[in-house]
Amino acid sequence: MALVVLGYALGPLIISRRLADLPSLDVVAVSLGGCALFYAPVGIAQLPATMPSSAVLAALAVLGVVCTTVAFLLFFRLIAEVGPVRATVVTYVNPAIAVLAGVVLLAEPFTLGTALGFVLILAGSWLATGPSRAQVTQAEPECHAPQRKSLRRPTLGLPEKP
Repeated sequence: MALVVLGYALGPLIISRRLADLPSLDVVAVSLGGCALFYAPVGIAQLPATMPSSAVLAALAVLGVVCTTVAFLLFFRLIAEVGPVRATVVTYVNPAIAVLAGVVLLAEPFTLGTALGFVLILAGSWLATGPSRAQVTQAEPECHAPQRKSLRRPTLGLPEKP
């Protein structure tokens, strides 16, 4: 479990700092392939006694290939747009959505612990996405700075004459 938590924390940082110039589809393919190789021995050790039905195999294929690939591509796009810290908020909110779906669709109980968990998730998401103190103090002087008119003529993107 600690390895999974570490992966969720470091993954977006690695993507934004080291892999940002690579095509997202390539990064997704390599990461999913690596995970498949890592989990293969565990999966082989737990093979069922009988072959699952074709409907089960098709559902697994759709979930494993289509849904996971689309989720990874969207996550990498989110990291590129909002940065790694804000992108990880998805991992905070995901359990809350799953619990809410369980309550609504499967009639699971909504307990006091669940309600407290929602409050913690919302608080963590708000703290993670809010501006830092440094951003707030840096933004204040810019708002009150007087506007200066440029004395240079606009170049319209043309090179300037020497």
